[in-house]
Amino acid sequence: MNDLLTERLAIHPLTAEEAELVAAGRPGPGTNWAPDYPAEGERTGARMFLRACAAVGDPHPFGGYEIRLRADGRAIGGIGFHGAPDEDGAVAIGYGLAESARGRGYAREAVHALLGLARSHGVTALLGDTTHDNLPSQRVMLAVGMELVDEDEELKYYRLALGAAGEPGRPRHP
Repeated sequence: MNDLLTERLAIHPLTAEEAELVAAGRPGPGTNWAPDYPAEGERTGARMFLRACAAVGDPHPFGGYEIRLRADGRAIGGIGFHGAPDEDGAVAIGYGLAESARGRGYAREAVHALLGLARSHGVTALLGDTTHDNLPSQRVMLAVGMELVDEDEELKYYRLALGAAGEPGRPRHP
């Protein structure tokens, strides 16, 4: 699978070997990471990806990706699906950026790229969640068209319903 390219980013599909490095937090030969990458969220995402690889083989397109700057190839974060679409065709996503890369719109740009990929594979809804105090993540999900559909003591839940042709539809509670 090729990188998903946006104006400023290359959303790179992780290989198992790359995910092992991210999970361990140790760059390998030739890696180009931001000094504060990967954070614990990216390491956790890489471990989830490795479990999926062990269970089903390469899960792409519904696997893990590294967010890289197109200008220099530097890894600044991670993004990915939490698995293949469920029985209703919905997929959940997660993402995170190195502290040094935050506040520049990279997360929104990366989520838009995954949204396009999901649409191209017939996904019916994009799901996400975040803690109540993670206002930047809440703003990202709202900026890409997701709507708050529920919340509990720990998390706020977001959803973007997609029509049959991949067009936005009406939000639905999870």
